[in-house]
This record gives sequence, C-alpha cells and structure tokens, in this order.
Amino acid sequence: MNAVYLIGILANMNTVQYNERCSVMAISAPRAQHRKAVRGTILEAARKTLIDKGPGSFSMRGLAAEIGCSPGTIYLYFKDREHLLSSVVDEGFDKLLEILVELHDSQDPLQSLRNKLRAYIDFGLRFPNHYRVAFIQRRSGRAVTSDDPPHASFDVLRDSVRACMDQDLIVSSDVEKVSQILWTAIHGVTSLLIVFPKFPWTERAELIDSTIEMALDGLASPASSRRRKRGIHGRD
Repeated sequence: MNAVYLIGILANMNTVQYNERCSVMAISAPRAQHRKAVRGTILEAARKTLIDKGPGSFSMRGLAAEIGCSPGTIYLYFKDREHLLSSVVDEGFDKLLEILVELHDSQDPLQSLRNKLRAYIDFGLRFPNHYRVAFIQRRSGRAVTSDDPPHASFDVLRDSVRACMDQDLIVSSDVEKVSQILWTAIHGVTSLLIVFPKFPWTERAELIDSTIEMALDGLASPASSRRRKRGIHGRD
C-alpha cells in the first residue's frame, strides 16, 4: 500500500458525512452552538407535535420524519421518548413559573393568591397536552408517583399561602397542608376539564371561579371572612 493511497483512506475516515436534512445543521458552526441549535429544533418540533396531536400520537420516528432527519439524530440529544416529552413539558412549566412570578401582586395577599390559582388553571387549559404529560399520563402512560415532584410553581403557591397567613387571612398555620389542599382543588378542576371535555359542565369560568372561592372560603379566617362580606377585597 503506497503512502498516497494510505493518506487518502485516512482523509476519508476523518471526513464527517452530514446526510441529515435538519436545516440548523451547519458544518462551520462551533460544536456547542451547533448542538444547541439542533436540540432547539428538535424541541420546537416536539412541542408543536405535542400541542397539535397529543402524547398518544407522539413518536420519535414520526418526529424525525417531520423534522427531516433520522431517528438516530434525535437519540443523540434525548435518550428516549420520555426524556424528550419531559423536556418539552418542563420548558412549558418554566413559562408558567414566569407567569406566576411576574403576576402583579394585589395589596390584598388573598387576592394575589386567588389570581395565581386562576393563572395555574388557565395555563393548564391553554396547554392541555403539556398538562397531561406532566401530571396525568407521564412516562408512557405510567401514573405519576412520588418520584415526580411538583414543579417549582408550587413554591410560588406556597409563598402566597404564607403571605396570607402572615396577615391572619387563613385560619391554619400549616403552610404545607394548606398549599396542598389548594393544589388539590385547582389540579382537580384542571384535570377533569381536560380529561372529560364532553361532560356537560356548567359554564366554565363560573365553575373555575366557584372552585377557587369554595376552597378559599374553607380556609379563611374570621378576619378574612369579614373583609369579604364588606366587599373590600384588594383595599385596606
């Protein structure tokens, strides 16, 4: 084997063949930037598929065909279907966290808590497939377990509950218990509206508002109840 022939073989071995048709793949881009771009393209396509078709119709092979690359390319960035779906959902709930954190706080902490409870429900109903994957059928249909902790948005709810307790607007002093009671209420109405859309529900907005009010009424202190009766919510 002559030297010229050997050099040719080595050169061919070191040449990266880019046969994928993902538009973001640029040979000249730095490796880290390139990987970030490809991952972003996959996530964006996965997000659209999840919203349009739901988790039941979501597959790695179908997603690859939609993007225009091989399934193997996706597996370079996400170890399996569950990992990809979880990444999409986590990004969505990061947005929920931003909404809750940026939500304008009323002078009345009870009104602020009410607004955040409503924002949580509105988010779940706006992105029902994200909610399904996060809380109802995560991990290929497996029920959610204690290994799946609540999102950081729960911490925002907990902080709002604590603010109400600081002003004696909630009768209990158990922040964790009250936070879980409220989360159970808003998760329940959100999940039921998503899972049973054809049930003859009463007017949706009224149902949601009544669920929130009844949950808060059951936790309200006498001082809070007097404020409600005087109709001075949000005013000192």
